[in-house]
Amino acid sequence: MGSLVEVIARALVSRPDEVKVSEESDGKNVLVKLQVADEDIGKIIGKSGRIAKAIRTVVKAAAIKQNLRVTVEIVEEEN
Repeated sequence: MGSLVEVIARALVSRPDEVKVSEESDGKNVLVKLQVADEDIGKIIGKSGRIAKAIRTVVKAAAIKQNLRVTVEIVEEEN
């Protein structure tokens, strides 16, 4: 699931080399953390969170086929 999030995020941002995705799993629950450059946060979230919601919807649809429950979390860049 992390690779799907990474492909989508890289297509949306202006600095695709700074996209970082990490994945944590415990059985059927998967947490995908997405980190992008500070200037690209708005592009990933979108107006009223529409882009973020769309990313989560696509990932959840893909996860259903694998019988998984996926949560996508957008995290700020660590200094």
